[in-house]
Amino acid sequence: MAIRTAEAEWKGDLKGGTGTMESETGAVRGSYSFASRFEEGEGTNPEELIAAAHAGCFAMAFSNILAQAGHTPDRVHASARVHLGKDDEGAAITRIELQCDAEVPGIGEEEFQEHADAAKKGCPVSKALAAVPVSLEARLV
Repeated sequence: MAIRTAEAEWKGDLKGGTGTMESETGAVRGSYSFASRFEEGEGTNPEELIAAAHAGCFAMAFSNILAQAGHTPDRVHASARVHLGKDDEGAAITRIELQCDAEVPGIGEEEFQEHADAAKKGCPVSKALAAVPVSLEARLV
């Protein structure tokens, strides 16, 4: 199976420092700071990248599960909201909310929801993030 890599560099202290992150292909590249991570400053942050990875993984897994069940989707659109908060040990990802709208010809609502739940539980990113509560709102359109 594939191995994917990314790099990050941080310069300075926590609040005044700055950093950069880049994926091996260069497709994901950005600067980040205390403000972009813990406030509303410009730049990216690790949680945004986790959200993108989770939404992408879920959409792909859900499409595959639907197709294997004989319901190839016309479209699956997923989004993820990663909540950064605090726990007893400091900053922590406290929950993730997945949302999905999908156009799937010939499927009933109950079967659709069963497959959505299976994708939420089974996509590799969901498995990697199993320590975090993940909710799912899936809508058949």
